[in-house]
Amino acid sequence: MTALSAVAGRRKLLGPWLVLLVLLALALIMIAIAATVGTANIPVSALVRFLTTGDAGDPAWTVLLDRVRMPRIGTAAAAGAGLALAGLVMQTLFANPLADPYVLGISSGASLGVAVVTLGGGTLGAGFVAITGAGRIGVVAAAAVGALAVLLLILLFGRWISSVVSLLIIGVMVSSAVSAVTSLLLAFAEPARLQQFITWGLGSFSGVPRGDMLIMIVIIGGSGIALLGLSQSLNALLLGERYAQTMGMRLRLIRSLAIIATAVIAGTVTAYCGPIAFLGIAVPHLARLVIGTSDHRVLLPATLLLGVGVSVLCSLITQAPPGDLVLPVNVVSALVGVPVVLAVLLRSRRLAAGAV
Repeated sequence: MTALSAVAGRRKLLGPWLVLLVLLALALIMIAIAATVGTANIPVSALVRFLTTGDAGDPAWTVLLDRVRMPRIGTAAAAGAGLALAGLVMQTLFANPLADPYVLGISSGASLGVAVVTLGGGTLGAGFVAITGAGRIGVVAAAAVGALAVLLLILLFGRWISSVVSLLIIGVMVSSAVSAVTSLLLAFAEPARLQQFITWGLGSFSGVPRGDMLIMIVIIGGSGIALLGLSQSLNALLLGERYAQTMGMRLRLIRSLAIIATAVIAGTVTAYCGPIAFLGIAVPHLARLVIGTSDHRVLLPATLLLGVGVSVLCSLITQAPPGDLVLPVNVVSALVGVPVVLAVLLRSRRLAAGAV
């Protein structure tokens, strides 16, 4: 019976792992489409040659791939994978289907940091600009400092609060307070600086140099690996905090690691791409639907791959309008994410009412 049970268990896991292979293939296909389709179409053979030799066979194609499309695709893939993983972990940790990487106010902290630099926050803003500069480096540094400040505040509260639900509520309150300060800066900002901040807030995967993209991938990759390592603990949390503690799980440590990794991902993505909405909420639900299991050993990789595919798809759609017009990422991600969130809410309401 034990041998038969082991075989049955392997067969049960075989289906989800095959789905993972399909998701990997779809993500690679989406990346190939995003790299070859646009205002100037590039043959797939030229893309393969560029990836293997660094030369697409045509100088124009080489420059386009090297300086525009591949950095945009790499940025979108890293951002989508990181936000999706962080969203799944937050939803499991807080037992809330609407939790996402920004639920603890990390995005609001990053936005406040950018607002201080972009809009001019008096002596503080002038001093920060003098240290980091007012260009892209200054914006990234400001976002990182703002996200870090909120993270440290949340971790400080976490030392005295054992309930993740209470910590979630505190995160929402901190986010509201930080957003209020940002709104105050917006109210007194000069029109030109206000427009610059609004443009940043709409989100974009474009304009990230290769060097910055690699830094972003390393940071998000390291944080993502940390989240992937929490799969067993997250499976235990599905049965409740009390059960997880009886299994010997160090709840405070796991929670702190998850919050830190999530904050690093959210702060990094916000710094380089702006506050990207809905990917962290919607993609985990799509992954659960596709993979058909709550086992985080396969659900986490599925969420990562779907995050890459959906984010690259959003990036491709932003380039769809003719000419030089580019759609903001948040417009496209909202069109993808809102239907998923509404479906989750409607299904939760039906389940609560006892419907099948």
